[in-house]
Amino acid sequence: MEEERKEMMESSTQDRARREADAPVAPSLEPAPAPSPSGKGWGSHKLDNTAKTVEAKGVDLYYGDFHAVADVSMTIPPNKVTALVGSSGCGKTTFLRAINRMHELTPGAYATGVIEIDGQDIYARNVDPVEVRRLVGMVFQAPNPFPTMSIYENTAAGLNLNSSKVSKSEKDEVVERSLRGAHLWDEVKDRLDKPGSGLSGGQQQRLCIARAIAVEPEVLLMDEPCSALDPVATLAIEDLIQELKNNFTIAIVTHNMQQASRASDYTAFFNLEKSGDPGRLIEIGETTKIFSNPEKKETEDYVSGRFG
Repeated sequence: MEEERKEMMESSTQDRARREADAPVAPSLEPAPAPSPSGKGWGSHKLDNTAKTVEAKGVDLYYGDFHAVADVSMTIPPNKVTALVGSSGCGKTTFLRAINRMHELTPGAYATGVIEIDGQDIYARNVDPVEVRRLVGMVFQAPNPFPTMSIYENTAAGLNLNSSKVSKSEKDEVVERSLRGAHLWDEVKDRLDKPGSGLSGGQQQRLCIARAIAVEPEVLLMDEPCSALDPVATLAIEDLIQELKNNFTIAIVTHNMQQASRASDYTAFFNLEKSGDPGRLIEIGETTKIFSNPEKKETEDYVSGRFG
C-alpha cells in the first residue's frame, strides 16, 4: 500500500512537471495589489473580471492510506453559487477544502489530479499555497471570529497579514466596505472596538464573511455556513450569498436540501457506495434540473429524502 501511494504521488508530480515545462506561470496567482480605497466595487484591479472559473480534473484526495475522494471532475462557474450536497462522509467538505489547499494541512494528506482557477493549476510546484488561500476565501461551519480581537480588527485581520502598506484611512474604508458587503455595518458601526465574539451567532458569521471578502478573494468557499444559525439568521445569510455571487465564484457545502434549492444555481451530488469507500461525484447540473429531473437514480433518491 505504501509503495502504491508513493507511485501515485510520483506520477502526479511528474504530470505537473510536464505541464509546468510546457506553459508559463499564469498571472492569476500572482499577489494582487492592496484593495482599492476608492470605494468602487472591490478594487480597481478587479472590476473587469472578479470571479474565476474553478475546474477539477480527475481529482483524488487522500488522508495517508485512506482514499477519501475519487476521480472528481467538475466545473464551478463564475458569479454563480454551486452547492455540494450528499450524506455525511461522502467527501464534499474534503473536496471543498482542496479548492484552497486546506486539505493538505492535515498531516499525511495529499491530492492527485488537477484543480485549476482560470487555467492555473493551484497545486503546481511553483504556486504558493498561502497565495492560493488568499485568492480562495473560506467561511467555516461555526462562526469563528478571533476572540481577542475587536470587530474592526477581525475584519482587517487578513488585510494586515497580506499587506503592510495599507494606511489607516485606506484600512478604514476597506473595513467599512467589507462590513457593508456583509450587511453588518449598520449594526456594528458604533461599536467597532468591541469584541467580535460579543455578537450574536448570525452576526458573527457575517463578520467572518466580511473578514473573508476584505482581502478581495476571487472564489469564496462556505462549509455549512448556516448549520449553527436560527432560521432568521439563515435566511439573512442566504440573501447575502445571492448578493455576493455578483462579485465572487461561490461554492457551498450544505446538508439542507431546501437551502440548496433556494440558494444555489448549480448542485453537485456526492455519494459513496459503502462505508470505507471513497466519495464520488455522482451528478452535477443546474439546481432546478437536479431537484426536478436528475439523470441518476441515486440523485433522485437523495434529493427526495429516500436516504441521507
